[in-house]
Amino acid sequence: MLYHLSYRMKSFINSVDSASLGRISSRAFVNSDTCGHIFTQKLKGFPIRSEKKTLPFIFKDVMGLVPGAFTGPQPEDIINDVFGHMKDGYKFNEEQPLNYKDQQFNCDPNLSDPSFFLVYVIPTHTVQYTDDHLIDKMKLIRQRISEKGIPQVVVMTQVDDACGLVKNDLRKVYSSKKIREKMELCSTKLGVPLTNIFPVKNYHDEIDTEDDIDVLILKAFEQIVQLADDRLKNSENY
Repeated sequence: MLYHLSYRMKSFINSVDSASLGRISSRAFVNSDTCGHIFTQKLKGFPIRSEKKTLPFIFKDVMGLVPGAFTGPQPEDIINDVFGHMKDGYKFNEEQPLNYKDQQFNCDPNLSDPSFFLVYVIPTHTVQYTDDHLIDKMKLIRQRISEKGIPQVVVMTQVDDACGLVKNDLRKVYSSKKIREKMELCSTKLGVPLTNIFPVKNYHDEIDTEDDIDVLILKAFEQIVQLADDRLKNSENY
C-alpha cells in the first residue's frame, strides 16, 4: 500500500484506528511540521485494531513522494514494497532504490508479503496544485502496479478545508460541487476512477470520536478492504 505525504498518511491510519476503537488513537506518531519536511524514513506496518481484537489488515507507511528527482523515495522503492521485496524497518535511500543484490531485498516474498491494494493519500485542497513531476512519479508507479492487477484508490483528506459547506456539515460531502470537482480533477490527473476516490476528514484536534467523521473514514476503509479481498481471491485462482 502506498501513502502519499507521510504525515497525512499517519493521520489516516490513526483515524481508521480511532473509528474502529471508538476513541481517539495516536499510535502512528504524526509530525506537526507540515511545511514539506519528510518525516517518515523507514517502512513500517500498522495493524488495525477494533475494541476486542486486532483486525487482519496492515497499513504500510512509506516515505512520502515529492517532486524532486533525488528527494523522497524513488518510485522503484515504492514498487518493490508493493511487490513484497521490502522488509519492515527498511530505511529509504533518497538517492537510489533498493537493488535485488542488496541483503535487505526479499527475493522470494511469501503470499502475505506483497500488498493487495495501493492507496494514495492526498489533501483535497492541494489536488489542483500537484506538481507535474510528482504526477509522473505516481503514474509510473500506477502503471507498474496495474500490470499485476493490484487495485488503487485515492483517499482525499481535509475535505473540510476545501469546501465551506462541508466544513459546516460533513454529511454534505457527496453533494458538494467543489468536492465533486476535486474528485474529478484527481481522477483525470492520476487515472483512478471516481468510484475509487474517497473524500474524508481525518481526526486532527478532536478529543472524542464523531459519527460523521467515522462514517466517511469507515466507508473508505470498507471499500479498500473489499478491493483487497477481491485481489486476494483473484490471486488464489491463478
